[in-house]
Amino acid sequence: MTKTTFRFARSRLAVGIGVTALCLAILPLRQSSAAAASGVHPGPMSRAEAFARAETLTALGRKIFSDTSLSASGLQACASCHDPAHAFGPASAAPVEMGGEHMDRSGLRAVPTLRYLQAVPAFTEHYYDSEDEGDESVDNGPTGGLTWDGRVDHGANQAKIPLLSSFEMGNKDAAEVATKLRKAPYAADIKAAFGETVFDNPQDTFDAAAEALATFEQSGTDFYPYSSRYDAFLAGKATLTAQELHGRQLFEDPAKGNCSSCHLSEPANDGEPPLFSDFGFLGLGAPRNMAIPANANPGYHDLGLCGPQRTDLAGHSEYCGLFRTPTLRNVALKKSFFHNGYFHTLRDVVSFYATRDSDPGRWYPKNADGTIRRYDDLPQVYWDNLNQDPPFGRKPGDAPTLTDPEIDDIVAFLGTLTDADLLPGATGH
Repeated sequence: MTKTTFRFARSRLAVGIGVTALCLAILPLRQSSAAAASGVHPGPMSRAEAFARAETLTALGRKIFSDTSLSASGLQACASCHDPAHAFGPASAAPVEMGGEHMDRSGLRAVPTLRYLQAVPAFTEHYYDSEDEGDESVDNGPTGGLTWDGRVDHGANQAKIPLLSSFEMGNKDAAEVATKLRKAPYAADIKAAFGETVFDNPQDTFDAAAEALATFEQSGTDFYPYSSRYDAFLAGKATLTAQELHGRQLFEDPAKGNCSSCHLSEPANDGEPPLFSDFGFLGLGAPRNMAIPANANPGYHDLGLCGPQRTDLAGHSEYCGLFRTPTLRNVALKKSFFHNGYFHTLRDVVSFYATRDSDPGRWYPKNADGTIRRYDDLPQVYWDNLNQDPPFGRKPGDAPTLTDPEIDDIVAFLGTLTDADLLPGATGH
């Protein structure tokens, strides 16, 4: 397979609620260095003890998640960018968020949702899935990891990124975070969960907070309720309108939307609800977003998997321009789309898919001579990495694979993926 198609033979990852439950049960069994040093958990716990500990860490993580005092500015918490009322994504339509000590540092990428990350596998460069093809030799390419570029695998490591990022919460190091945690109103809760000596070593304190955040982000009620109307439809407890059903058909049709080739929409093993992502990496050629301050430098390019934020794959030119496929659950609530937040309506996103190559002038700027500067956020040397599968791969002037009414139908279907607690009038968050 060529490098433009090496990851599109993927059928599905055999993960879902079953793995989720297992993760939730096992996560508290992992001892942090703080817990091990204090001797609070000298050996394995029973299942009941593990779930009790998960509840304790979830409650603690919830407090840490909303604590603005943990930022250098004193104004920013995890929840500031990952708003519970917006599927743990940003509430604003800004392509990137501001942060840092004086809240004047711009981020580099759009903030992703934290919902439905519980089954994302660890990053691998070579994912093999023979469930449908029966051929274990098919390499579907890079898969997994919890960020746009898959550079961390575990929730605790992901939670540390914003705490120490100079353009997010702005702490210099683990010790600075630990100092703030010692003064937090929930400091006694940290001791109760991790032992009296947890504050003796700053790294232990930092690790404890990250573990609590990771456990909170495994909370089923908050982070993977599977309560959308589409979930109810799959369970035979709700109906979809004729438009939504047609949108689903177009979404899954490989000759039309072909969306489900990456955003898996069918239940997985044993009826597990779909996560609407195969967790693979894709090059889409989103237009360059000049609303991101970093893009004012014409020499700067966010190349995703090959850098600059991820450094270990910098030498892999075949990965440049690829970003991890996000879940589409709750996508109708988003106010900016793609890794650079260029688009601000779901209809524009689907339209871009349908006409990126058949009508590039609709999306990309023009050069001085009137020619279209297509794929303007990716150096031409990497254009072979862009996905050319349907609905892409058409020539300028060709009819798009989706008509305007069909685009409307797909958007209507995507609206069925919103969780019940996030619908207008819902109580809770």
